[in-house]
Order: sequence, then C-alpha cells, then structure tokens
Amino acid sequence: MAVHSAMNHESQVFIFISELLGKKIFDSEGRPIGRIIDLTSNIGENYPPVTDILMRREQDRKTVLFPWNRITAIGSDLIAHSPLPEDFREPTPRPGELLLKETLLDKQVVDTDGAKIRRVNDLQFLRSNKLLYLVHVDVGFHGLLRRVGLERPVGFLLRVLFDYTLPDQLIAWKFVQPLSSPDLLRLTIAQNRLAQLHPADLADIIEELDIHQRSAVFRSLDVETAAETLEETDPKIQVRLIEELSAENASDIIEEMSQSEAADLLGDLPRERAEGILKEMEKEVAEDMKELLAHPDEIAGGLMTTSYLSFAPTVTVDEAMARVRFEAEDMDLIYYLYVVDEEERLLGVITLRDLLVAPPETKLSELMDTRVIAVSIEEEKERIADDFAKYGIMAMPVVDHENHLKGVILFKNLLEVVAPKLGR
Repeated sequence: MAVHSAMNHESQVFIFISELLGKKIFDSEGRPIGRIIDLTSNIGENYPPVTDILMRREQDRKTVLFPWNRITAIGSDLIAHSPLPEDFREPTPRPGELLLKETLLDKQVVDTDGAKIRRVNDLQFLRSNKLLYLVHVDVGFHGLLRRVGLERPVGFLLRVLFDYTLPDQLIAWKFVQPLSSPDLLRLTIAQNRLAQLHPADLADIIEELDIHQRSAVFRSLDVETAAETLEETDPKIQVRLIEELSAENASDIIEEMSQSEAADLLGDLPRERAEGILKEMEKEVAEDMKELLAHPDEIAGGLMTTSYLSFAPTVTVDEAMARVRFEAEDMDLIYYLYVVDEEERLLGVITLRDLLVAPPETKLSELMDTRVIAVSIEEEKERIADDFAKYGIMAMPVVDHENHLKGVILFKNLLEVVAPKLGR
C-alpha cells in the first residue's frame, strides 16, 4: 500500500511518537478519558496504519486498548467523540499487531537501504484521512533530543553559536527490518527486506549483532540467501551459526554453498558434527565433500571445487549448450568448459563466449584451446596465486600427475592471496 493512496483532500500532518506518548485523550465534553502509553500496528505492511491506542484510563487507572479510529481531532490534546464502553478492551494486541514503543524505540533495526544497523530514537507518523501511518524511523541525534525534551534549547544554541541546524535522520519504514524478536524476522515482508541486501552486506550486519540476534537473523533467511551470506561471513562466526542448526537444516544450507567454501566450513567444524551433516547430504554431494576434505587447505586440492562442466571432444556446440542450460544452476563455474577424454584426462578448455558464437554443429575438439593453464593437485596456494596473477584467468583446473582433471580453483577463493600480486 502506498501512503498516497489513502490520502484525499485532508491536509497531511507529520507526528512523532514522542509527541503522542503521555498525551491526554478527552471526550467531546472535555472530560479526560486517559493518557497514551503506546500505539499498536501490524508492521508487516510497507506503511502500516495505527490500529489502537494503549492507554491508562482516567476513571480506574486500568490499562486498556482503545481504537485509533475513534479519535476525531488532534491538537494540544486528542479528542474522542462519545466513546462507548465496548470501545475499551483488554490490553492484548490482535494477532499480527505489536506495540510500537515497546517493540521499536531504543531497539536495533537494519536499514536495508543503507545496509547498516541503526538505533531507533523516534517514530514518525503521517496523519491523513483520520488514519495514522508509520512512515519513518528517526535514527538521528535530533530524534533523541526530541525524546528527552531538549530539541528546542539545544537547537537554538547550535543555531546561535555555530549557525548549524540539526538535520533529521529518517529511514522510510519500507527499508526498516526490526531485530528485537524472532517473530518480527519471520514476517514475510521482513524476510524479503533482508533478502534484498547483498550477501556481503548481510554478512557484515550479522557479524555486528550479538549472538542471539545473529542466530535469529540467520534462521530467518531462506536457504539460498543463508548459503550466500555464510560464504561472506567470518569463518569463526560460520561455525557458530551452523552449530546452532540441526544437522538436516545445516546440510541444506551447506549444499547450496560453493563446494570449496562448504569444504572449508566442514573442515572447521568438530569432526562428529561434520560427519553428522555429511550423513544428511545427498550421497553424491557428500562424496565430493569428503574428497575435498581429504586435501589440506594450503594446497590446490583443498582449494578446488568439483562443481564444473566437462565434455567429451566429440560433443557438438548445440549438445553442450543444452547441457549448460540444464545444469548451470547447480554449478560453481560455467564460464569455462573443460574437454576431457574417456579417462577424464584434460585436453582443452572453451569459454562460454566461444560456445555462444560458434556454429551449433561444431565439435568441441575443433573449438577448444589446448594451451590450458593447470596446476597440480599438490601445488601450494602461493604458486597458484602467482599463476592467477600472471595469466589473468578466472578459474584454474587442477590435475593429478597423469593429467586427470580433479577439480577447478575459482579466482574468488584465492582473492586474499592474489590481491597483493595483481599490481605486478
């Protein structure tokens, strides 16, 4: 819902929750009804409307909920026209609704537009057509001063002494992801907001959170997003996140990771835990993982992935493209295609670009480049990094002493080693 869709000819007024909390509500005869403690809303919407007021009733000091749509005027006080006994109900929000002050004020949220964790100092609403919509959270110093009643004196001093006006730091609600409870993270719209972040940004955010929030955020992600984020996360935090999941859930996520990253993670886990996760994996994937785990991280065998495409030399371009379309989604590497003989000995390499521009009936043996830069399965990563920097390729095949293709090392898996050498 766009806020503007709810707006007719009524003037639009912005109000902060700090200006509403503690405000008295009167009936049309001027008799006090109660005082505002909090507001409720279903925050799963882009611009959620306020549904009820949590108030302390004047006549009996009882805490009750009162519908916002019974408010007929907002000024120095709020006016509710002829409230009825049935307007007041027990202070339990309806399913999906939350108390805004309790849930959001002074709590951490994710600004998904700026990819940062922020602290909420105030909430801004837009009143239109007698409805009140949550439109922004205030994360700035200005909002904090407003909360404690120092906005005017401090603002005056800053203008007089320094010719400086405090800016508002407002984040549109549609870019806000609350973190204060697992229930908020499970909201469909909330999950979508986190999934919009780049995995590297999401990993940075997760690393900044405390252990409980970190786990809650990670559990709220879909399997694919969780896998992409885990690849970008510090290895120590990777281990903690996976250890808090069941073996079944952990295996689902690890299967979505690139093989080399997944193998590194499994290698960092306690042996019993890693074996439990491997048992939950598909048999073929588990076997690939075990093969990678058999090699130390410092050599080619421990850095490679076995998730790549290879073809016989007699395969045509048309046949190869059909297989690429069918299997690409599950591959760590598709830009390079490798040509091997019947015993998996490496014969040549073809780029995806070569495949796209070649006539469909062309055999791969006619198209392949036989000048393949490959490394031994026992090669150390420093030497591999030198080769990446020298030849400027994105992936490098790994072969055994008889030239059998065993795997492929992706450039990104060696980035930390390669980066200092790129300027040579």
